[in-house]
Amino acid sequence: MTPTRITVGGTGAAPYDVVVGHGVSGELAGLVGERARQVAVVHPESLAELAAPFVAALEKAGYLVLALPVPDGEAAKELAVAAGLWAELGKAGFTRTDAVVGIGGGAATDLAGFVAACWLRGVRAVLVPTTLLAMVDAAVGGKTGVNTAEGKNLVGAFHPPAGVLCDLDLLATLPRADHVAGLAEVVKAGFIADPAILGLIEADPQGAARADGTHLRELVERAVAVKAEVVSADLRESGRREILNYGHTLGHAVERRERYRFRHGDAVAIGMVFAAELSRLDGRIPAELVGRHRELLTAVGLPTRYPADAWPELRAAMRVDKKARGATLRFVVLDGVARPAILTAPSDELLHAAYEEVSRA
Repeated sequence: MTPTRITVGGTGAAPYDVVVGHGVSGELAGLVGERARQVAVVHPESLAELAAPFVAALEKAGYLVLALPVPDGEAAKELAVAAGLWAELGKAGFTRTDAVVGIGGGAATDLAGFVAACWLRGVRAVLVPTTLLAMVDAAVGGKTGVNTAEGKNLVGAFHPPAGVLCDLDLLATLPRADHVAGLAEVVKAGFIADPAILGLIEADPQGAARADGTHLRELVERAVAVKAEVVSADLRESGRREILNYGHTLGHAVERRERYRFRHGDAVAIGMVFAAELSRLDGRIPAELVGRHRELLTAVGLPTRYPADAWPELRAAMRVDKKARGATLRFVVLDGVARPAILTAPSDELLHAAYEEVSRA
């Protein structure tokens, strides 16, 4: 089947394609481009076998390839790891016409993009996401970054990739729990912009939770298209792009409390229920729409609740959220399906009331 190409554009950045399809790995060399002489392939240590065919294909295309394994998961998103990669690029004599390829989940693609953004003030990056979460979210949009002890992604740069390759065949290697976690970002895209996504999942929730599900390709394409449209209109999150953070303010706080051992998608699912409850309590949406959140997320196996005693820690963590403006908290909420809005400076009473609904057994 012919791959789908979804173009991401935007003021001040060159447009690039997100290539979606089965068996599209052969497109990688074309995304890297002809100017590069050397290509650094950044991948998690556990994905060395999966990355090997990409390394071989790049070598066959005539590139000098430097394979650079990094720790798995969020452990890769450390400044020390990035510094080690920059040292390797320096030893190899990487120039501004060379390229970095990031293969892996969202942590690996975030790291690879950040390394590319900073090396010589920016070199070409091509991302090959291997998880559903990375395909529909982390690898698309140009946000790169690493974590600090104070929070997730607080150090980073906007650096759009030269291309993103979403080979759906790679999802067959993904554990079911990780696939399900990735669905949270797909569901988010449905609630903020594309109701057809919600309908597809509700029609076959069990299929949506599998890598071989009937609607997988359409779900990925629709979720990528939502992000592409938003990012194209607002590359640096100065306006519309903020809606992509639906569910993320509380979600990031949950991740921080769990010391990043909690799946991002699971945290975002809980965060979406919190945001929906905020919307209801602020008089924006009916209780039925909150129920739709809970039912849909539960149907695919995502969590919707979190312990009541966690609230003080979560409230403190949200104070340093990237979506805050000074001391003012901002939440993406809904005025209806596909009608996102911003709730600025909600009262502590409103926040606590919404969280009580999330923690209710």
